[in-house]
Amino acid sequence: MVSPRRIDVHFHLIPPFYREAVYAAGRGPAIGRYPEWTPQLALELMDAHGIEVALTSLAQPGVGFARGTGAQELARRCNDYAAELIARWPQRFGAFGTVPMWSIAGALDAIAYSLDTLKFAGVSLFASYGENFLGDARFDPLLAALDARGAVVFIHPGLHPSSSSLALPWPAFMMEYLFDTTRAVVNLIFSRAIARFPRIRFILPHAGGLVPYFAWRLSVSPMIDPRLPRLSRDEVDAGLKHFWYDNALSPGAQTFGALDHVALPERIVFGTDYPFANPRVIAEMIKTYESGFLSPARRAEIDRGNALALFPKYG
Repeated sequence: MVSPRRIDVHFHLIPPFYREAVYAAGRGPAIGRYPEWTPQLALELMDAHGIEVALTSLAQPGVGFARGTGAQELARRCNDYAAELIARWPQRFGAFGTVPMWSIAGALDAIAYSLDTLKFAGVSLFASYGENFLGDARFDPLLAALDARGAVVFIHPGLHPSSSSLALPWPAFMMEYLFDTTRAVVNLIFSRAIARFPRIRFILPHAGGLVPYFAWRLSVSPMIDPRLPRLSRDEVDAGLKHFWYDNALSPGAQTFGALDHVALPERIVFGTDYPFANPRVIAEMIKTYESGFLSPARRAEIDRGNALALFPKYG
């Protein structure tokens, strides 16, 4: 069977020093403990599922727990670790740079180091930081720097403080991550951030959270509440089409039934969410994805062709 030569835009790395720093701070991922991660295990998973290139991004919870200059130093170590993977396996790994957000100056330094020095494919940002979501004016200097470079920005959800206080026993990845992404998308559109910074190519994880499902409701919201920015339905629709969407943990006909009415077909790309989506889950994802509701030609575009518009070096 010919390999689909997939480009996986949603593929996490877990450097051993990072894992230990997170545990030492009393933190951890939504699933409690980190799964085992080594470059060799990553390559085995990639080979098993026709993934030619994996674009890595840092695992939860990012580097913010380290605070101040400690966050900057940890982000630099993580970016250097990703660069070492690329140097050793340049045809197999790429990276989205880690950006510490404790200070604007530190974040701008990390963006410059990731994109200008290390020549990464883009940077990874969380949907929210503390109480604030992307699109908030406090993040404008970062978005301006990314816009000037025409950068690719991979957005990943986290656990917003309002979610962590809910009286629900379920881990954040089940629902709360999807809500975090959705809120960031709404904020980016209605704050007009994507209009102010139109050259940024944002990739949304997990098919955009709840965005495809409630797109119509979102588009008529300004008709309901006059306090909202006066965006027309066409403007909201254009805003949603501005984003790229990966299919990590979102590979089925149910999701695509909504996503295909919202996203441009050429802006849907492949993702696995490895290793938080473990090999068993990824095998089930591929089985669902290849079950026949998408044509082979459409899958080929999602697997690889669409991503090449963002990352032509892998062509």
